[in-house]
Amino acid sequence: MIAVQFRTTQDIRASIPFQRVEDLSQRLNQTEKERDALLKEVQQLRQASEKETVSREIETLKMGAGVVAMQGTGITVTIDDSKRPTKPGENPNLYLIHDDDILKVINELWAAGAEAVAINEQRLIASSEIRCAGPTLSVNNTRYSPPYDIRAIGDPQTLETALKMRGGVVETLQFWGIQVTLKKQEEVTVPAYKGTFRFEFASPVKEGGK
Repeated sequence: MIAVQFRTTQDIRASIPFQRVEDLSQRLNQTEKERDALLKEVQQLRQASEKETVSREIETLKMGAGVVAMQGTGITVTIDDSKRPTKPGENPNLYLIHDDDILKVINELWAAGAEAVAINEQRLIASSEIRCAGPTLSVNNTRYSPPYDIRAIGDPQTLETALKMRGGVVETLQFWGIQVTLKKQEEVTVPAYKGTFRFEFASPVKEGGK
């Protein structure tokens, strides 16, 4: 009986259907292993992608806040007081650069799509101030004397066209003899904002607006 049972078992194992089942079982195990490996790889890629996305968003926020130096194509604008002698009875201030003049140039650059702007070594951000301080100009609480060097990153042609439009800010300044030099450049470097941020009254809005 034992011999018959053994032979019968061997015959079953040697049969084609049984071999097919074993083969399918092995393939299933291998497929499951490959599936688990792929799922693990997908999870790792998702985590890496999320980290990369967060990193890009942080970098974009830093650039927008002006706390990192930037470079790219753009334009440089050098502005100096007029060398034209004043006529008797004329107001000499008409031939000098004022904060309003600089602000008009800066506003034109922003309107023309400038992505970063600096005056001399001062990066302009939302809280930057530009005002006259006697014969000098105060930018971010730092005083500068003319000439003033303005650097802007953006499309050079668009920036230049915005400043040199007929009846625009450059033409008006040059009418009074104010010296304005524009130069398109393949690489303009704008420094990072060097000041500090202080929020005494403002605070972030919590989720839900409460």
